[in-house]
Amino acid sequence: MLTIEHFYLLLAAFLAYAGWKNLRQRRYAHAAFWGLIALLFAGGDVVLRASKAGDALPSQIAGAAVLILALLATRMRREPLEEASESERLTSALRLGHRLFLPALLIPILTIAVVLAGPHLKMGDTMVFGQTGLTLTGLALACVVSAMVAVVVTRQPALRAPDEGRRLLDTMGWAALLPLVLATLGGVFAASGVGESIASLVSMVIPADNRMACLLAFAAGMVVFTVIMGNAFAAFPVMMAGIGLPLLVQRHGADPASLGAIGMLTGYCGTLLTPMAANFNIVPAVLLELDDQYGVIRAQAATGLWLMGTNVLLMAWLCFR
Repeated sequence: MLTIEHFYLLLAAFLAYAGWKNLRQRRYAHAAFWGLIALLFAGGDVVLRASKAGDALPSQIAGAAVLILALLATRMRREPLEEASESERLTSALRLGHRLFLPALLIPILTIAVVLAGPHLKMGDTMVFGQTGLTLTGLALACVVSAMVAVVVTRQPALRAPDEGRRLLDTMGWAALLPLVLATLGGVFAASGVGESIASLVSMVIPADNRMACLLAFAAGMVVFTVIMGNAFAAFPVMMAGIGLPLLVQRHGADPASLGAIGMLTGYCGTLLTPMAANFNIVPAVLLELDDQYGVIRAQAATGLWLMGTNVLLMAWLCFR
């Protein structure tokens, strides 16, 4: 049975490879950073089982490792890494043409295929895919298959895929971890009761019996929390626990599936507006060597605001049908 844990181990192997390549180039902070994350991914299941058994030591070790990562991040510097020349890249792009898009298009197609077919695929009496985290399993499998297809399409050596992945990882640096870290922060906020506090404040400020007022508060909260935290994954559990479930779903009968889907997209409108989403808005400005470090945000701010308004209308139309 193929589960998401198998891909976590594969990801740990890739991170270890990135650490080893940096170690060979005497980039010690980068090597330690990626190597430590590789250990955390590889040992995550051990930490989880120990926590369920009441042993706090592995969790404490993992927490200490996270603190060390924060210290290592301050020592990481962006340096130019060897890559193909511009003329070589242009020649390759002209030769491959639209085939370059095939690996990227395979990722959503294969992910959806696994989500839809995964619950029904069996080998004898054994399920092909574990049913827990099926979407993540499908996405991970799609990325692996896409990397293999990219190697075949471009006629490059097999090691070119992890080498280019490592180059991109080092180019982004610690910002590559922001979605993961911020999503975890959202879970921590929700578990600590921030959502309930928000529900109480919202009930004091807006008329909780007014469906449209609650919807506007939910949409605006998703955008504002995303701007503050830098990622909609961090805002979603807080706003869903504070406004979405108690007010919109339970009190006003909103459909939770459409509310969650469009609500998350509304949060991404905040991603377009904030420098806290460094991996989306600041790193690209650095890579493109823009004179204005906020140039990406300025270019997409209008889109974010218009999309937020559109999402509010969609939720008002679809979530209460």
